[in-house]
Amino acid sequence: MTDPYSTPPDLADLEAMAHEALRSIPDVLRSRVADVVIRIDDFPDTEIQREMGLQDPFELLGLYRGVPLDEKSISDAPQDIDTIYLFRRPLLDYWCETGEDLTHLVRHVLIHEIGHHFGFYDDDMERLEQEC
Repeated sequence: MTDPYSTPPDLADLEAMAHEALRSIPDVLRSRVADVVIRIDDFPDTEIQREMGLQDPFELLGLYRGVPLDEKSISDAPQDIDTIYLFRRPLLDYWCETGEDLTHLVRHVLIHEIGHHFGFYDDDMERLEQEC
């Protein structure tokens, strides 16, 4: 598939891709992320860059912030809203460098971050993406 962009997709374009990707995952998984906010930013903010030890903001394509489902308890005090961040400029940079289909890339990163929401490790997430 050829990406339909003659100019770089903007934040709204990536948000639409992310929500389309979310609709494509199995219902049993999608129902468990219904309360997770998907946020598209150009770059990780300074706090995220510091927390992640990034030398360059282009190093991070996405991030899950929240308490993974396997660590949540009904007796816990409510925490901040679980959020999946997708970072537009690093995604676009990766897209340009690799030539990978942008829609596929956004879906891949989104599924990876959903995996963190479920408390999965990288091997689990690789298997999850294969199933999706």
